[in-house]
Amino acid sequence: MTIVKKLHEQNHEPPLNLIILLRYDIFLSQMNIPLYITLFRILCIPILVILLLSRFNGHELIASALFAVAALSDIVDGVLARRTQKTSTMGALLDPIADKLLISSALICLVGLGSVASWMVIIIVGREIAITGFRAIASSRGINISASAFGKIKMWCEGITVSLLILGKENLGNFYLLAKIGLWIVLAVVLFSAVEYFVRFGRLVLSSSSSDEK
Repeated sequence: MTIVKKLHEQNHEPPLNLIILLRYDIFLSQMNIPLYITLFRILCIPILVILLLSRFNGHELIASALFAVAALSDIVDGVLARRTQKTSTMGALLDPIADKLLISSALICLVGLGSVASWMVIIIVGREIAITGFRAIASSRGINISASAFGKIKMWCEGITVSLLILGKENLGNFYLLAKIGLWIVLAVVLFSAVEYFVRFGRLVLSSSSSDEK
């Protein structure tokens, strides 16, 4: 970036290919194993959607296995990032996005397949959007909101429940009841964790907002 700065000081516009090359170098400098795992999780999403909406024999088993691997990769990249201390701004941005996209995509497909009630998915996905926006506002005001214990419980409940829902009644038989019970548990945890976020940080974020306006 020093070359670009010098060119600007000399009133010269840097060539476009130089800017692209430098930005690509910055991108590569942030790449690490945890980030590659996060990108793998994002790439799994379109494949998962195709599998869920397919009709060949055994597509539920393959889709459930892929979803489980993608969900577990979130734990793996988190552990690796902490142990190797290889965290990056890009990783911090993409990791929660990958998690929300994975869960939301699977649930929306399950609505289309008639496995989940649409109003339940609206609440679950709506909660994710609301909390993401709330944390973004807090971050812009210098307030860091880390994931709560209930947020982590929510991810575990969602992962297990969605895996069971994907397998379906044909594969689970009477055990499919566990998926239905799990869905109600997910809904309860989702609502409780959302309330917890706003109770713990709502006043702090709103007070910082009013102080900024003054």
